Amino acid sequence: MNRNSQASSPDSSPARADLHERIRRRAEEIYFRTGRIPGRDAENWRQAEEEIQREVEAANRRTAIVVRLNGVQYVGEYRADAADGYAPGEFGVGAPVDVRVIGDRMFVKRPNGKVLETRIVQKLG
Repeated sequence: MNRNSQASSPDSSPARADLHERIRRRAEEIYFRTGRIPGRDAENWRQAEEEIQREVEAANRRTAIVVRLNGVQYVGEYRADAADGYAPGEFGVGAPVDVRVIGDRMFVKRPNGKVLETRIVQKLG
């Protein structure tokens, strides 16, 4: 074992420390936003945790688009926060779309001319 290595638990990881700091900053924002009312630390912290958790979950949530190309159905997964404003429903069911498949990536040309990049997670056909 390397003498310079350090054991770490999940609670002491940099990501956990960053999350804790984000919650602390949000609790402080809530404190100032609600008029600096003393004695509400636990309530402010709980609210901050809930808000940050929702943000983390939304950022990690993945969505998918299904495209049929030459008789093969592709399911392409994408992150909503990286989809440049793409919203489900831009394409009607059965509507023709321009699609390019390269390796495990599918590029779908949107009606506005932008391209939605997805990662193929399923291929049926």
